[in-house]
Amino acid sequence: MLLILIRAIFVLVVAGLGVQLAQATAGTHNWALLFGGVMASAIAVLCLDIFTPRKRIQTISAIYFGLVVGVFLGYLVHIALEPTITIFLPDPAAQRGVTFFITVLLCYACVSTLLQTKDDFRFIIPYMEFSKEIKGTRPLVLDTSVVIDGRIADVAETRVIDQPLIVPRFVLQELQGIADSSDKLRRNRGRRGLDILNKLQKSTGVEVKIHDAEIPELAGIREVDQKLVVLAKHLGGRVVTNDYNLNKIARLQGVEVINLNDLANALKPIVLPGESLMVKILKRGEEPGQGVGYLDDGTMVVTEHGQNHLGETIRLTVTSVLQTSAGRMIFGRIDYPAATRGPSPTNNAPPHEPHSRANA
Repeated sequence: MLLILIRAIFVLVVAGLGVQLAQATAGTHNWALLFGGVMASAIAVLCLDIFTPRKRIQTISAIYFGLVVGVFLGYLVHIALEPTITIFLPDPAAQRGVTFFITVLLCYACVSTLLQTKDDFRFIIPYMEFSKEIKGTRPLVLDTSVVIDGRIADVAETRVIDQPLIVPRFVLQELQGIADSSDKLRRNRGRRGLDILNKLQKSTGVEVKIHDAEIPELAGIREVDQKLVVLAKHLGGRVVTNDYNLNKIARLQGVEVINLNDLANALKPIVLPGESLMVKILKRGEEPGQGVGYLDDGTMVVTEHGQNHLGETIRLTVTSVLQTSAGRMIFGRIDYPAATRGPSPTNNAPPHEPHSRANA
C-alpha cells in the first residue's frame, strides 16, 4: 500500500513539473507535446519499476556512483579540453555536443566497470585498504546435515540464538530430493529434515529465512557444500554443520563454522578422575572383563570388571577421561561398598610369631 502511495505521489509531482515546464515554454515550444513527453518518461520509469520486482541495492548503488563519477570526470575533461575544442570547433553547439558525447562515454565506462565489480567495492588508499565490516548479528547458514540431525531445533527452543537462520533454496531442494528417494532410510532422513524445518519456522524463538536470491558467485557451482561456503561468505555469516569435510573447506576459505558436534561436546558435564558416577552396564567392552554404559548425554563409560554386571546400575569411580574426535570417553572401576570389600593385601600375609621363634 505504501509503495502504491509513493508511486501516485511521484506521478502527481511529475505532472506538476510538466505543467510548469509547459507554461514556461508555451511561447517557444508545443506545450502539449512537451507535457506528453514528460508524462511518458514518468510512465516508462514506473513500468520499469513494476516489471523488475527483484532489485539489488548493489546494482542501484553501482549505477548511481557510476553516473556521479562519470559526470564529474566529464566536467574535468571539459575544463581541460575546452581551449583545444574552441580552436578546432568555434561553433558553441558543436562544443556542447562533443562535451556531452565525452560525458556519456565516461558515464558508460564507469557504470559498466562498477556493475562488473559491484560485489568487491574497495576504497583503496596507497598501502591501506578499507574492506566491508559486518556489524550486528551475523546470520547462520544451515547445512543439510544439521537440518536432518534435528538438534538445531532443540537449541533454537532454548532461545540462545538471536541470529536469523538462513536456509538456502538449494539446501531445501536437496532435502526434497532425499525425501523422494527410493531408499527407505534416505527417504526417512529427508522427511525428518523437512519436519525439522517446519518446526523451526513455527518456533517463536528464532527467525528462519529461505534464501532465494541469486548471486553471481554461485553461477557455475554445482556442489552444495561449495555453494554454502560462497553464500555464507557473501552474507557475512557462519555455516552451521555436522560435516567434518565442510568444516575444513569453509575454514580454508575464511568462513567461520559452528560444528554442532563440537557444541554438544562443549556442553557435556566435566568429569574429573576420582569422582563417582552411577551408570548402567549395557554391553561388554572390547577388552576382556570390560563393561560399557552410557550417561544421559550419550557419553560412553568403560568400566573395569563390569562384564559380570550386565544390566545392573552400579557406582564406579572415574580413573581417567579421554577426549576424542567422536566425543568424550570415561574410564572407571567399580566402587564396591566397604563392607563387601575383601581383605587388603597387607592382611593376607601370615601373622608374625616372635614368641614361637624365641622358644625354639
